[in-house]
Amino acid sequence: MRFEGFGDGALEFFDGLQADNSKAYWNDNLAIYREHVRAPMEALLAELEPEFAPGFGKGKVFRPYRDVRFSRDKSPYKTHCGAVIEQGRGGGAYYVEIGADGMLAAGGCYHAEADQLARFRAAVDTDIHGARLEKLLGALVDSGWEIAGETLKSRPRGVAPDHPRLDLLRHRTLYAFRRWPSDDILYERACLDRVRQAWSAVRELNQWCADHIGVAEKKRR
Repeated sequence: MRFEGFGDGALEFFDGLQADNSKAYWNDNLAIYREHVRAPMEALLAELEPEFAPGFGKGKVFRPYRDVRFSRDKSPYKTHCGAVIEQGRGGGAYYVEIGADGMLAAGGCYHAEADQLARFRAAVDTDIHGARLEKLLGALVDSGWEIAGETLKSRPRGVAPDHPRLDLLRHRTLYAFRRWPSDDILYERACLDRVRQAWSAVRELNQWCADHIGVAEKKRR
């Protein structure tokens, strides 16, 4: 299936889901989700996989159901549709999602087990790999990206208070993202180029994550 943009009803579907996150709404609008959201996202991912997946990871579209086991929010459905190419959580990811507010693209480390975090901090601690990461992140910020991730309030144990990359060492996860509000491009084939350009911008960050964080030794449950 060739990607031609998301369906006209995609964002309207998510607007409704935000207002009524119920099984009744979901069932009543399932056909719209499948045609206007899920199928286009699968087509988008399929066209980008040959460029970004080889030697890096595999693509998938995320399930629409929320994991509510440990959450106070028991609403059953995600209010966005996301897709990713990754080898395993933490070692870099090409991510894209659409929701009521528009589109988001991102790349980097979204999750880190203990062994991944240890490798990340060891790499950041070195002048070569740490400085390289600083340079990559600075270039992304200069071109309109935002840097985010889970961070410690204090410095990690054993890290000097005057470490030149203390702010980076506080990170437990680290990723770059950018957003686009709802516009006509979302419904056109040009949306493919938008995501391709965004993923190209985070390619070096993802490769840094793959080289220096890698896949967790411990399998997630």
